[in-house]
Amino acid sequence: MRYAQGGGLTDERRVFREKLRLEAAERFAQGDENSVIAHDLRVSVRSVQRWRRAWSQNGPRALASKGPASLPLLSDELFAVLERELAKGPVAHGWPDQTWTLSRIKTLIGRRFHKSYTVQGVAALLKRHGWSCQVPARRAIERDEAAVAGWVKETWPSVEGPWRRSTPGSSSRTRPDSR
Repeated sequence: MRYAQGGGLTDERRVFREKLRLEAAERFAQGDENSVIAHDLRVSVRSVQRWRRAWSQNGPRALASKGPASLPLLSDELFAVLERELAKGPVAHGWPDQTWTLSRIKTLIGRRFHKSYTVQGVAALLKRHGWSCQVPARRAIERDEAAVAGWVKETWPSVEGPWRRSTPGSSSRTRPDSR
């Protein structure tokens, strides 16, 4: 992501940057050098060069803020609909178990709203609306205790093997009978 704020500027920061650009435009009109403007405004010379080029082509309005880089794909109203869909559970939407994953939510958003998100975008969307990752319970609801006990008693001993060897072992790889 480009900015530390999670992918974009806050409204206050965007207004602050616009003020810097407009102040630079006043300095362009006065004929100040790019390096002097960059030093005074504490920005890079390259940014001032870019601003001057835009200012010379379209005037000060070229330096005005154009708003946020992108608007969220799901509005608050659509997110409320998504929450209702999530409350129905994954089984209601065709998945075999009751586990919501980011990829399943991504698929649900695509099916329901015809919007495309990345898995990371879904995580950011949920976090932005106060959702958090949940750790599943230690035991699955579908767990069959009788089948597990039978498997542990009958199958596991043959898989695990004996704890001790029936013959004496060796501490040497090259001389097995050195014990």
